[in-house]
Amino acid sequence: MDVVGGVETVTVTGVAAGTEIQVSDSSGPLVSLLADESGNAFVSFLPHTPALLDSPESILACLVDGHPVPPGDYLVEADGHQSEVVRVLGLDDHPDPALYEQPLDAGFGYITMRDGVSLSAMVRFPPEELYGPAPWPTVIDYSGYTPSDPDTPQAATVLANLLGFAVVGVNMRGTGCSGGVFDLFSPAQAADGYDVVEVVARQPWVLHEHVGMVGLSYPGISQLYVAAARPPSLAAITPLSVIDDPWRQQWPGGIYNSGFTRAWVAARDQQTQAGGQSWDQRRIDSGDAVALANQSIRSQNLDFERFGRAMENYREVLEARRAAALIERIEVPLYLTGAWQDEQTGSRFATMLEGFRGSPEQRFSLFNGHHPDGFSPMVVLRWYEFLSFHVARRVPKVHELVRALAPAQFAEFFGYTPVLEEDRFSGAADDLEVALTQYRSEPRVRLLFENGAGHEVRGATAHRFEAEATAFPPEDTTARRWYLAADGMLTDAQPSTAAEASYLDDLEAGSLAYSMELLSDLNRFTMPEVPITWTAFAPEHRVRFDSAPLDAPLLIAGSGHIDLWIRPGTTDTAVQATITELRSDDWEQRVQCGWHRLQHAVETAESDELFVDYTFLADDRRELLVGEWIRRRVPIHPFVHLFRPGSRIRLQLSTPGRDHPFWCFEAPVESGASHAVGLGADRSSSLVLPVWTCVPDHPTDLPPPGSLRGQPCRRIEVV
Repeated sequence: MDVVGGVETVTVTGVAAGTEIQVSDSSGPLVSLLADESGNAFVSFLPHTPALLDSPESILACLVDGHPVPPGDYLVEADGHQSEVVRVLGLDDHPDPALYEQPLDAGFGYITMRDGVSLSAMVRFPPEELYGPAPWPTVIDYSGYTPSDPDTPQAATVLANLLGFAVVGVNMRGTGCSGGVFDLFSPAQAADGYDVVEVVARQPWVLHEHVGMVGLSYPGISQLYVAAARPPSLAAITPLSVIDDPWRQQWPGGIYNSGFTRAWVAARDQQTQAGGQSWDQRRIDSGDAVALANQSIRSQNLDFERFGRAMENYREVLEARRAAALIERIEVPLYLTGAWQDEQTGSRFATMLEGFRGSPEQRFSLFNGHHPDGFSPMVVLRWYEFLSFHVARRVPKVHELVRALAPAQFAEFFGYTPVLEEDRFSGAADDLEVALTQYRSEPRVRLLFENGAGHEVRGATAHRFEAEATAFPPEDTTARRWYLAADGMLTDAQPSTAAEASYLDDLEAGSLAYSMELLSDLNRFTMPEVPITWTAFAPEHRVRFDSAPLDAPLLIAGSGHIDLWIRPGTTDTAVQATITELRSDDWEQRVQCGWHRLQHAVETAESDELFVDYTFLADDRRELLVGEWIRRRVPIHPFVHLFRPGSRIRLQLSTPGRDHPFWCFEAPVESGASHAVGLGADRSSSLVLPVWTCVPDHPTDLPPPGSLRGQPCRRIEVV
């Protein structure tokens, strides 16, 4: 029997299949496990009272209701044999620095973690003919995708290499050729990231003995957890297209996301099986003995799709995996991008932007668009600027040959030939302090408008105009309220007469996302044209309210909500709120959505007059009483959008579904159930949005219909 204590984990290998294994601490037995057919067992959660976990169902119940293994000393017994004392580590239990004296060179290899697990790594140097010999500024691409695949570099790796950075791609434990058990967004993954940073930073080919991190989506999210672990040799991070909380991603508004999130988690479950990424199996077949040995523990990888579906309510133990709860620990400079209409991760990331209080310098580039747009020509040179200042510690200047070749490369991936932004600090020559002073004088928030309409190729990743702010939401935004009126209007004045409007559950809506067929072709979202099938709710399945035509530009920037009075027709229901722009050219353009399951009744302390969030705790749920009025605030996710004069704002309330490219919803619906919305008097429902008075210079004409990325158009329905 081999027993290893990791970060909040205990791993047992080398026993006979079916052996009962008992884990105890000084107070006595805590849990018993059965070794799987490979003779392995793994503990990351403990039940509240000692129990035998002898089936997938009992293990799942422990994950849902138990608590993480706390740091401390444990004993493990099996077949009458007792281990020596096993030390379980906490995230801040750092190893002897001697562990980090591991040599790495160009090519494929392994890095050993504090608990002995080895992670596969691929080191790629920048072209010496352009950037000269070592040392080079260095960044890390760390995720459960394929960053250490020797044959297929990730997008961040390709870009960083091209721009003069050495890149180390590392697969998380339990993925690719790495050892250990995969545990999504766990403290163990963050601790591994800490160890990787410290090993890489000590390599002789690393400039300044500090490294940065790069990546979009999963490798972007992972940076938040690693940076919160505070590795001393981390210089800066650049998280692109991220989330604020894995649970809220699986349960937006308390409703199970049976579309993209379910598919993404299920893909992680499949790809973390032994040989599940194909390239790892190729290495095993070619004789990589370490990769083969590392696969043996994969039998203990968790079924996260089942786990996530079973975790219907939020639990306080999940705080350790909620990025928004950890980011105040980040103490390095940060560059972050995100799209308001991100088809994969949504826009809740923007609720975190004022939470990076410990970061000494921050840059945010925010825009309408799609998930991959953080690496688009529109913003990628700002990413390079940030890495140049904080990792390379030099004035950013794109090599002439790269500038000549890059447009053709971007054309291949983004479907058009861009004109790249010029070097912005050439006036500083090579004086880093002069350039940094200029850079730091700029506001930290950059807002890009009408991405998709700024190039002759319709839908290309190019914006029409921009604005800057010192914070997000901008400090001078104010809450504006429109009341829902009985005549289907949004009005400034509260109606004095009580009325109501009702809609029926739409039983099909939850399964209808408008680009679902592209879930197997995510690269299509880099292209200018994205196929959509944006179906409309039948009149009986929605209520909608339109403002009067605007007489001046109206700029919305931040989170909003619906202050909703509703009389539910069932004991459990969910509401979707969709904001669209009814343009003066007779096109309806999608802007943003929000969702809420009405049983969740208690808001968080962070909620304010605009931003609304709920605890989602089981104790804060309330079964609805059919036919009785309740008041709930339905959040609308953050967005920035300029409504033109002559346009009208439309609010539509319905069953969740239809109005998102990838997210589907297992919302509670009932055939024939009708829900009434209160209008006027003491049950006045209203729309509350953040209005920013600082309207930037902008083209007066509307962007071509259907050109804006992430914001499809359809002809205004006349009923």
